Amino acid sequence: MEIKKLIETLHPLERKVLPVLANTSRFFDIVKETGLQEVEVMRALQWLQNKDIITLKDSYKEIIEIEEFGRIYKEKGLPEKRILSVIKNKPLSADEIIKTASINKDELNACTGILKSKSAIIIQKGDNLVMAITEQGIRFLESGFIEERFLEREFPVDSSELSPEEKSAVESLKKRKSLIRIFVLREKIPTLTPIGKEILRSDIAIGEIVDKVDSAILKSGLWKGKNFRRFDIKINVPKIHGGRTQHYRAFLDYVRRKFTALGFEEMTGQIVESNFWNMDTLFMPQFHSARDIHDAYYIKEPKYGRLDKELVQRVKSEHEQGSETGSKGWQYSFDSELTKRLLLRTQGTACSSRMLASKELKIPGKYFAIARCFRYDVTDATHNCDFYQTEGIIVEEGIDFRHLKGLLKLFAKEFAGTEEIKIVPAYFPFTEPSAELHAKHPEFGWIELGGCGIFRPEVVLPLLGREISVLAWGIGIDRIAMFKLGLNDIRQLFSHDLEFLRDAKVI
Repeated sequence: MEIKKLIETLHPLERKVLPVLANTSRFFDIVKETGLQEVEVMRALQWLQNKDIITLKDSYKEIIEIEEFGRIYKEKGLPEKRILSVIKNKPLSADEIIKTASINKDELNACTGILKSKSAIIIQKGDNLVMAITEQGIRFLESGFIEERFLEREFPVDSSELSPEEKSAVESLKKRKSLIRIFVLREKIPTLTPIGKEILRSDIAIGEIVDKVDSAILKSGLWKGKNFRRFDIKINVPKIHGGRTQHYRAFLDYVRRKFTALGFEEMTGQIVESNFWNMDTLFMPQFHSARDIHDAYYIKEPKYGRLDKELVQRVKSEHEQGSETGSKGWQYSFDSELTKRLLLRTQGTACSSRMLASKELKIPGKYFAIARCFRYDVTDATHNCDFYQTEGIIVEEGIDFRHLKGLLKLFAKEFAGTEEIKIVPAYFPFTEPSAELHAKHPEFGWIELGGCGIFRPEVVLPLLGREISVLAWGIGIDRIAMFKLGLNDIRQLFSHDLEFLRDAKVI
């Protein structure tokens, strides 16, 4: 950019700071000479750096700042000096010293040790403690204390500029409460670039500059004859991170809208669930290894929940001996206590079993759930012990596997962006037939979207009270979210990394 145009971009703060840089590069000197606030100077320096007018380097300095008692003693004098002043002519008792020198008991106790170490006083013990001044104390009183002289300085003070005497004073003062504070300051040191030096040789005072135009200026005509600041629209500016929905939460809301648009109603359930709703109602035998794949987290306290006794009896009968469905059941003794055992929900299908038993069920009806589930697993890039399942049911007379196939094709189109699907035979304890849906993603190739099937009569009859076709399906929504959001680690769905969350793709 031409020097003239660059000068026209300077903000009023930059115009105040820039001339001072010809004489000093110390931050606090710049603040003092410009009369600006520290934050205004820092902002101006950053803007000048963005325009390649200066470079900024970090400098670390040990800074000494005066604190509350330090300011009091700076005004009234150190308490040890006041003590020497009142005992200069005659020894005094402790009570007399506190009253005459206007100090408190704590200050007297602290200063007694200090003055004794300097051989400035003699303690005369008797019924009352009496303090008398020594020749050394008189000399201190005449010459003054180095600590007091240090407190008279203008603060903050750079420790690198201290004389040996002042360093000794600092060592003494920092042992006392709330007199001085020592900290490391990171200071930005500006250095003029060749462009900056050239600008300083030019005239940067171009009169009154208008930074913004509002309706009042336009209506009044005050803009006429004014100098307008030029804005460099290509310059780097800080990113603004406004509020936004967490990326996975936004994706789940997107899924919810999709299903609602397809005519599905949302159903809900409980995270803390019982064996009954999580497994028993789904005709999974209590002794069967099919339960092992669920790796459930069981609740320590309370261990057991409450259930409808009549409903439990119907499910119990189906497990033990079957019913009018023609099933013989599993031929074992159903444990009515084990079915009450509480656990963290391992599958979203528990929501479907609750819906089938609910008075709110509509026939025909279409339902979906976005269910948070938990299974013990080793956490890595593709596995998590805390995950979501999206699943649902369609309840209607006369529907069959052909309808399920059409539904699966619709899901593949809506969620994977493809109509090319494979339906592969599978096993689920509560559906027959059972299948898995695979879809060919245009970018990732063949992926498994989820499982599906038709609920067995042994599941439907005890819950609904009659047999009817129920199509059931479940989608591994976490993995689909990874594809949609461009992630390669499932843990990023639940990330707390603020930098990652600011840049994460949101649907």
